[in-house]
Amino acid sequence: MGDQPADQTENQGGAAVRDLKQLVKAYDVRGVVPDQWDENLARAFGAAFVQVTGATAIVVGHDMRPSSPSLSRAFAEGAAAYGSDVVEIGLCSTDQLYYASGKLDLPGAMFTASHNPAQYNGIKLCRAGAAPVGQDTGLAEIRELVESWTAEDDTVTVPARDVKPGALSTQETLRGYADHLLGLVDLTAIRPLKVAVDAGNGMGGHTVPTVFDGLPIELVPMYFELDGTFPNHEANPLDPKNLVDLQAKVRETGADLGLAFDGDADRCFVVDERGEPVSPSAITALVAAREIARARAAGEAEPTVIHNLITSWTVPEVVRELGGKPVRTRVGHSFIKQEMAETDAVFGGEHSAHYYFRDFWRADTGMLAALHVLAALGGQQGTLSALTAEYDRYAASGEINSTVADQADRSAAVRAAYAGLEGTTVDELDGLTVAGPDWWFNLRASNTEPLLRLNVEAKDPARMAELRDGVLAIVRA
Repeated sequence: MGDQPADQTENQGGAAVRDLKQLVKAYDVRGVVPDQWDENLARAFGAAFVQVTGATAIVVGHDMRPSSPSLSRAFAEGAAAYGSDVVEIGLCSTDQLYYASGKLDLPGAMFTASHNPAQYNGIKLCRAGAAPVGQDTGLAEIRELVESWTAEDDTVTVPARDVKPGALSTQETLRGYADHLLGLVDLTAIRPLKVAVDAGNGMGGHTVPTVFDGLPIELVPMYFELDGTFPNHEANPLDPKNLVDLQAKVRETGADLGLAFDGDADRCFVVDERGEPVSPSAITALVAAREIARARAAGEAEPTVIHNLITSWTVPEVVRELGGKPVRTRVGHSFIKQEMAETDAVFGGEHSAHYYFRDFWRADTGMLAALHVLAALGGQQGTLSALTAEYDRYAASGEINSTVADQADRSAAVRAAYAGLEGTTVDELDGLTVAGPDWWFNLRASNTEPLLRLNVEAKDPARMAELRDGVLAIVRA
């Protein structure tokens, strides 16, 4: 892209503008480079971000994708042209960017496409203190502003602004990020642990060595080389095929557990000593138990824990048993963060392995969740599978996607079949949730694709399978 003539770059930026509603998602900006967007458009997003937020200084970071440094720099230049100082922190994980936003009390921009393939890139934006920016909190305004700067020939021209340009500076934040996390979890007395970590050639390879340095941990590193082309496997641990290497390494080396990070290292997945994946709901319950205990020890009568509606019933059960208050939300980080702010929740978890902490500016950090798991495991002599067994009380289907022509019609058909059954309750907080005495399912539509997403849970595997197959038969009829 950098070798192309300016007019060519403008045309590519213009092509993205024709498609801007596809590029600007519910919570972030994400698309193919250079087909959907490029430095020209990144520069416009930087200027628009400053105008919408009114920021006089921002912090910008980026992941290891080949396109990230140039896109990040263009955004910084656009922001500076609109009067904002810019602190560039360079290579970082998304939660490291959130740390910088919180510590420096500045709005932030993280250049990453998370777990998406190499040709993608994107921007995760936040206000000062890592507060989220989504469609309802500024992202729609940013998109509309960039659209207003688009000419009839689809080129983007950022209008000059009569302000003193901001200054660009650099700052190192990795050590501060590591120290902040290690100050939130006491790992000084844990027993020695062997830990296999699959960074997937993503930003975990950048953060893990510094965070783990000095801990009684024998690290077995996998794919720590930063490579945004992802030569070994996709950096998406939510897909079981991307955990296979880690599972084999845990068994081969006799590790106490395995950790897998996604591309921007804000999510962490856990594998036990047998090489079996630990449900993110079980991790949510385990971390919730620790955070409730800590908050109650500090005098908090009934600490609140947020969970989305597709996490296991185990989570609210554990929270209540330990004297906490569970609060259920829609799926999506903006809903979790909003609810955390309104309730002053100590912790929040999603079944997608996003974990949110009040002491981390209510932002999500997979690394802090991983440290809690290490502290819990290392604080006793048993295995991880034994430790997490009490947090895994139901049989779950996992999320099953079905392509449908009419989402509303298929959802209505499922509702008609199940809502009238004796002893059931129905709610539509996020899609359709139907619950019986010892089972529940949620069916919700994708915002971006013609898909219905099904999650089923029941007390025993046979009942779960029966429900799963029954609902899918109607959905796919």
